[in-house]
Amino acid sequence: MRKRLKFLGVFLIVAIFAAASLTGAEDADQALKKLMDGNKRYVSGTFLQRDLSDAKRKELAKGQKPSAIVVTCSDSRVSPELLFDQSIGDVFVVRTAGNVVDKIALGSIEYAAEHLHSPLVYVLGHEKCGAVQATLDTIEAKGKPEGNIGAILEKVMPAAVAANKKGGSKDEILEYAVKENVKNTSKEIMEKSSIIQHLSHENKVKIAGGEYSLQTGKVEAIELTAEKASHGGHEKKGH
Repeated sequence: MRKRLKFLGVFLIVAIFAAASLTGAEDADQALKKLMDGNKRYVSGTFLQRDLSDAKRKELAKGQKPSAIVVTCSDSRVSPELLFDQSIGDVFVVRTAGNVVDKIALGSIEYAAEHLHSPLVYVLGHEKCGAVQATLDTIEAKGKPEGNIGAILEKVMPAAVAANKKGGSKDEILEYAVKENVKNTSKEIMEKSSIIQHLSHENKVKIAGGEYSLQTGKVEAIELTAEKASHGGHEKKGH
């Protein structure tokens, strides 16, 4: 009888953990759908009515639970809350020029994933990214990245080098570099954050990536391979 009860206890524990992992995956998928649905509204110009009331602010003052972490560029034309049609408290945003990450950015991502329980990390690049273009220009001029801006260019450099090797027109090289930079940032988040690795392996966090079109307003997904991130989206087809 005791053996049977012990077996049932172990079975229940396994079932509970399995259910928790499944819930985490579903939450991430729902968060991704929420972003993409919001982007569709943004493109069509049919926005949801945002609750910016005093009551909403007081509610959020008690705590936050953003459904997604968006890692994106500081470019003034790329505002996640607007292009995903989200309101205050909906997304935890980490922005740097070129959507690159350092220890501070990684710490911010970890905080939102571990303490706020946001199930999705979405790395968002954008067409005609100035930081990516500056990196390509530096390669062409055979210059050396210097100063604080140079630190950004060094992060983008692997994507720019890969794009130059692939070849094509200047626009094609830039476009390819933007995509590669999103993949590299996603890879770096996974490789340099043991917390994200742990949460990802437990199926509590997913990483996805995309590119924002400045002209159409549309976000197209970029596939992140198994080496780049544990979970990914779909290959960007073009605008």
